Amino acid sequence: MEQEALLQSIMGLIMHSGNAKSECMEAIQFAKAGNFQAAQDKMKLAHEAIIEAHHAQTALLQQEAQGQKVEVSLLLIHAQDHLMNAITFRDLAQELVEVHEQIKGK
Repeated sequence: MEQEALLQSIMGLIMHSGNAKSECMEAIQFAKAGNFQAAQDKMKLAHEAIIEAHHAQTALLQQEAQGQKVEVSLLLIHAQDHLMNAITFRDLAQELVEVHEQIKGK
């Protein structure tokens, strides 16, 4: 894989994963305030950001599957870490939003 394309995929992973986590954090804050529609809207944005991160990851996996060596670097490992954390954070944020909805008696 060309170095520039690799770097773009890695940065896409980091950027979209970070965006997903930020959207989740905002969703939790909206849920705490009782604004459940805004919280769900933010969760939807988080889900979309994770899909975009997966697209970046898929590009890397396809290259590897086609026999084109993908250089494993600290930056790539860092990017993968961001994606996994964003997915976990999204799952927990969804639970927290639902708990706030139950507590506030939606």
